[in-house]
Amino acid sequence: QVQLVESGGGLVQAGGSLRLSCAASGSIFSINAMDWYRQAPGKQREWVAVITRGGSTNYADSVKGRFTISRDNAKNTVYLQMNSLKPEDTAVYYCHARVTMPMDPWGQGTLVTVSS
Repeated sequence: QVQLVESGGGLVQAGGSLRLSCAASGSIFSINAMDWYRQAPGKQREWVAVITRGGSTNYADSVKGRFTISRDNAKNTVYLQMNSLKPEDTAVYYCHARVTMPMDPWGQGTLVTVSS
């Protein structure tokens, strides 16, 4: 099993910054990559960013240049640094692990609210 716990959400003004964290535990060895997704009110969940086991990263066009995904292997934690936040970034942000086992781990989500 892989357990994921997000933290770091909150209320921020437009133009501000937040850093989200996702702490992984359990069968860490089975994780090939970690994603961040988000779901705005009334909208479908959308993919935001990924970091692979090898350290490669990729971003959705909507956040490219503003968000940075990174990791601390010693802490089994993945981060999402969010800068130049916009009201349209308001959403519940979820951490997701791509694993080699037959499971689909998700965190419980953390709410980010960007005020205009």
